[in-house]
Amino acid sequence: MAVVTVERKPLSLLERTYLPNIAAGLATTFKRMVQPAETLEYPEQRPAIPAGYRGVPTLVYDPNGREKCVSCQLCEFVCPPKAIRITPGEIASDDPNAHVEKRPEEFKIDMLRCIYCGLCQEVCPEEAIWLQNQYSMTGYTREEMVNDKKRLYELGGTLPDTHFKWDKKKAAEEAAAHGGGHH
Repeated sequence: MAVVTVERKPLSLLERTYLPNIAAGLATTFKRMVQPAETLEYPEQRPAIPAGYRGVPTLVYDPNGREKCVSCQLCEFVCPPKAIRITPGEIASDDPNAHVEKRPEEFKIDMLRCIYCGLCQEVCPEEAIWLQNQYSMTGYTREEMVNDKKRLYELGGTLPDTHFKWDKKKAAEEAAAHGGGHH
């Protein structure tokens, strides 16, 4: 195997003093000093949130103020860091919403474990869990960073619904009104 020697051009006196590089660095510094500041006064000023941003996961109510979650636990199963914990609860037979199988007794999301991947929102068949535009969550203790069902609904609020699972099926109502037969 042949050894190839690369001849280097000797540095000039100016290059050996590094003055051109120092001058270029100072020029950049002075240029930045006269430009307008790009600093935001956080938290009073906040950056624009891009479309499709995945923020804090929350639970939402339907337009009638009823919780949309039916404790199917798909979000809990699909969560990579296992940040979601759901305890399903039964709905009493005398409840006006007894036709829905169940609702969560407890629903907790550990925000210290959440990686904001959005899988919980994607897998939810009832569109009950949504990632909001909120990106700054703080707390002094670990317990403060675990959002329970009440806090998740406070953060989520109400969103439009296309499923209306709490409302009895229109076809079933029409069939009952017309004697139960097909036309």
